[in-house]
Amino acid sequence: MIDIIEKKIEHFVGIENKKTQIILTHTSRNVKEYLTSLKYRHNKKYNKVPHFIITREGKILQTLDTEKYSKFLNDIKYDRQSIIICLENLGWLEKEPLKNYHINWIGSIYKEKVLDKKWRDYFFWEPYTKIQLEKTAELCKKLSNEYSINLTCIGHNTKTSRMETFNGILTRSNIDDDFTDVSPDFDFEYFIKQLENE
Repeated sequence: MIDIIEKKIEHFVGIENKKTQIILTHTSRNVKEYLTSLKYRHNKKYNKVPHFIITREGKILQTLDTEKYSKFLNDIKYDRQSIIICLENLGWLEKEPLKNYHINWIGSIYKEKVLDKKWRDYFFWEPYTKIQLEKTAELCKKLSNEYSINLTCIGHNTKTSRMETFNGILTRSNIDDDFTDVSPDFDFEYFIKQLENE
């Protein structure tokens, strides 16, 4: 039994019961700020809401019922057929000159270890936690059972063509090379092993 904490934000644009994809993304900010932005942006009418958020500690928050969809990807094909899982992660970071920390795009300070890898014109990344990958795999297995979504994962974070017809687990960065989630720190090998564990 998976422990899911309800944090429903009822900003959605439609209902679709047939789901064929799980799309992994990240928040690009800490979870508290992210939840606040989902709830209050655009005069409380922000309509880019994921279905689930997985915190760095491995808590699973449900922000939208799975049969509903928002304009998260701003592409009706993907939005209708997908369940969006968003991992708490700052994403790409910049080294603050003459300081012993990094910052993200909104100025949040990050003082822990970073992944130093050039990808899509960025160099530093906040790592995902092992518990996040484990809980993401757990949630994917549950959703796969409920919606008959294949537990096949693309297994990398680079753009791949014709993703709209893929049945399984992919990342936002598989859809378009403008996206940087999930980042190069996402351990696909570990994640896929978790998907295979019974």
